[in-house]
Amino acid sequence: MKISVDRDALLVQLQTVGRVASTRSAIQALSGVQIATSSEGCELRATDMDVGLRVPLEARIVREGVVVLPARLLLDVVRSLPAPDVSLELRAAEQDVELVSGNATFHIRTLRTEDFPPFPEPETDSSVSLPAETFVATALKVAGSASRDETRPVLTGILVSASDRQLRMVATDSYRLSVKETPLETALPSSFEVNVPARALQELARVVTHAEGEQINVSVRQSQVLFVLGGVVLSSRLIAGQFPNYRQLLPEAFEHELRIAADEFTEVVRRISLLAQKNAPLRLGFSPGELVISAQTPDVGEARESLPVSFEGEPLEIGFNPEFLRAGLEAIDEGDVLLKLISPLRPGLIEAADESGFLYLIMPIRLNV
Repeated sequence: MKISVDRDALLVQLQTVGRVASTRSAIQALSGVQIATSSEGCELRATDMDVGLRVPLEARIVREGVVVLPARLLLDVVRSLPAPDVSLELRAAEQDVELVSGNATFHIRTLRTEDFPPFPEPETDSSVSLPAETFVATALKVAGSASRDETRPVLTGILVSASDRQLRMVATDSYRLSVKETPLETALPSSFEVNVPARALQELARVVTHAEGEQINVSVRQSQVLFVLGGVVLSSRLIAGQFPNYRQLLPEAFEHELRIAADEFTEVVRRISLLAQKNAPLRLGFSPGELVISAQTPDVGEARESLPVSFEGEPLEIGFNPEFLRAGLEAIDEGDVLLKLISPLRPGLIEAADESGFLYLIMPIRLNV
């Protein structure tokens, strides 16, 4: 293999694909980036066996071939190169790649190509086309609620459903639940529902910001999903197991429904949360016409601030995890937020007042008087 390439173009694509390379696998090749050239062009590929990414690279191909190089080292070397042009040539006998840029020459040892897994090929016949920006915006709305606890793998994913004219994504870590329903302008020819690792969709969101193309093609296999955008292909394993029935988690009715300006409410929560440290809850105290948000951490301090609200009835005080509450409010971009409550020990619901299709259910924290 031998190619010539623009240094900056190589650097950009290495930064994109290198994020997927494994940092923990016992298989050394998974920590590398595969450079594959053929008559169809040049690609960079990386995978950790859960998520795989392949991106095109504009290059002048002198000789076709495939090599695998250490991702971190290659990125650092390319970033430091002195000249705008780079050539990479496989030296099979020496088991390395000679990289030349200006007066600088590097010899980087290759990793075992045979240990690098094959990449799945997209199947255009069975794919569903969706607006890329809409897809990733929906994913980012709910991704923060996905669990990071690998002992419950089914909760580390986002349930992605698409049918007819609706795209829906759901995520929960059992302490909070996010649901985002997004209408589609064009009816889909087929439907699917899969549990995709949240990390894969967050990686896809980063890719979409740099890739060309307005539509993303989603191809679902038995245990895998492929996302194709232009020349970029991101593949991900699907999470097995039954995702919780989120509809059963949503209360049928609420005792109180309060409409509050989202930006003002969010700013107060951010301020008062500064004094909610060491697992201290954020307290929301409701009385007729007023909401008092307060926090107290022993040996640190306390804070409180009031907001006018249209609350009626007996006073109510409920506690929430400050980080979780803030995340739910920050997901409301503008306008008013609807805060729906039942009692201090029942979950609360945050909803966009403009009916944007976003729901955020949050479990309360039992308060010590």
